Amino acid sequence: MTTQTDGLMDFLDAELAQLKSEGRFVRPRVLAGHQAPVSIIDGKKVVNLTSNNYLDLTGHPKLKAAAKAAIDTHGVGTAAVRPIIGTQDLHVELERKLAQFKGAEAALVFQSGFTVNVACCQSLMSDPKDLLISDELNHASIIDGARLAKAARKVYPHKDMKALEAILRDSAGTRRRMIVTDGVFSMDGDLAPLPEIVHLAEKHGAFVMVDDAHASGVMGENGRGTPNHFKVADRVQVSIGTLSKAVGAVGGYVAGQRRLIDYLTSVARPFTFSSSHPPSVIATCSAAIDVMLEEPERIARLWANAARFKEGLRGLGFDTGASQTPITPVLVRDSRKAQEFSARLFEEGVFALAICFPIVARGQDRLRTIVSSGHSERDLDFALGKFGKVGRELGLI
Repeated sequence: MTTQTDGLMDFLDAELAQLKSEGRFVRPRVLAGHQAPVSIIDGKKVVNLTSNNYLDLTGHPKLKAAAKAAIDTHGVGTAAVRPIIGTQDLHVELERKLAQFKGAEAALVFQSGFTVNVACCQSLMSDPKDLLISDELNHASIIDGARLAKAARKVYPHKDMKALEAILRDSAGTRRRMIVTDGVFSMDGDLAPLPEIVHLAEKHGAFVMVDDAHASGVMGENGRGTPNHFKVADRVQVSIGTLSKAVGAVGGYVAGQRRLIDYLTSVARPFTFSSSHPPSVIATCSAAIDVMLEEPERIARLWANAARFKEGLRGLGFDTGASQTPITPVLVRDSRKAQEFSARLFEEGVFALAICFPIVARGQDRLRTIVSSGHSERDLDFALGKFGKVGRELGLI
């Protein structure tokens, strides 16, 4: 049956054809079972080098037990936003635990890391006389949050402290200024120069927001993050963490002074207008924090695995860029070659996703690999062998 409106969406055919011609069409692979170091993806057993499951917690028995127990006591969902009746005692307990973990007065949990960044940028930069200052390689959630904020925006070249100081110096007299940076940059795996950033912020009367999505559970004491790693936690006013990566569940949070949390609770639109996490997720996150404190050897294994894998890739002749963390890019610098590399590795039993323009700049196409604490030496050696084999076949090394 056809109608007069059937042709209104025909423009999508051209849009999809354009995406395919540019190599940007996405068809997600399907994971069977939990996010394991060796997973079944699209029906094939592969070494999984694409997951953010840094500490191999998605299948941890303590986390699963906590989720099941919370369903028994608190049901499967909250059926409300937090300010109405969607705040359960489990939410309050997790926020207390996160604040203590981060060394802050208080914390507030959001439905995702994306929404917490949007909420903080939008809520704290609420006037055209404000200025939000951002690193050019910050995560898309920060970019979108900045767009939704009413403040003016300035972007400085990646980690360029002279450019940052010039922006701060030239914007004297602005109502309020916030410098926003990733702690660990998600595509290159390098670290923000936080000591220099907080120094410049204090010198020029600005405050600092750090998105620690890829540092939560990875950097600092027991995974407390990059401010803790650099010993500047007490000088970062807005500390963002994730519950979606090393923690193994989903969500994000902000930690800081009690008045910051009280303010965001009252005005942050993603918090006010999104239903809260189900009890099973909150209990899972709470149990994950306990495991991070009780099993520090997981972080030690993560870093040992990352060092082994980086050394192996570099020994094969691959360029791993500026990585300082378990995120290790394998730079190919050509979109189609990166996609072909990824596809051939998958055929050989290794899942390493191609990251191409516009996620990264043209000419910076790469495979982004992430090892976990759960990978065995055998897993990593198998993957390195396949990287070498396919890389040579494709003339990449």
